[in-house]
Amino acid sequence: MTPSPTRGITAALFAVVALTACSRATQGAVQTSPSRAPSPLPATAAQGNPAAIAKAKADSARHPYTQADIHFMSGMISHHAQAIVMARWAPSHGASPSIRTLCQRIINAQTDEIALMQQWLRDRRLPAPEARATGMKMMMNGVEHDMLMPGMLTEAQLQQLDQARGTEFDRLFLTFMIQHHKGAVTMVKELFDSYGAGQDDLVFKFASDVNIDQTTEIARMEKLLVAVITTPQ
Repeated sequence: MTPSPTRGITAALFAVVALTACSRATQGAVQTSPSRAPSPLPATAAQGNPAAIAKAKADSARHPYTQADIHFMSGMISHHAQAIVMARWAPSHGASPSIRTLCQRIINAQTDEIALMQQWLRDRRLPAPEARATGMKMMMNGVEHDMLMPGMLTEAQLQQLDQARGTEFDRLFLTFMIQHHKGAVTMVKELFDSYGAGQDDLVFKFASDVNIDQTTEIARMEKLLVAVITTPQ
């Protein structure tokens, strides 16, 4: 028996309605998920350009940011801040020309990126941490602690680097900065592994750039480290 054309059209319409309902249900579940970001601060708690805030609000309506996005952007501020402190020691610690060039590149790029991350937070009326090389402030059991992001140097490692000079500084700087960069790549992976995170346009682009840039610099620093270690003193 040949199916009626009308019956086929009706079935197709029911399928479209069902798919639409499923899509709306899924969107509702995502928007009410406990992983969504907390409510932003009141208007008096943050300052920013009204046009930028309006754009951020529109972007967030399309792609809601999550707590993982906030943690990534906040944590990467202190991560970058420590890299800048390390890089600024190059001229005063007798670093080689190639290391100085690398350090200046790190300072220029990551200074701009810190400003970008702080502005992203402010535009969403969220707290924007200061650029602190000692880590991000975290509350644990009612007590404030400095939390180091993945790859960040301990106080002892920073002191070891600060005391080094010349070739020894080059060796330690490359060793520690490779560690530091690998930590940033880990932070990107943790972000994208978090459900619903990394959907905000700026967060996605920035995190992707960090992954590419720092992976490329790791490869460059590994070659420089081999040269430092194998070059006769």
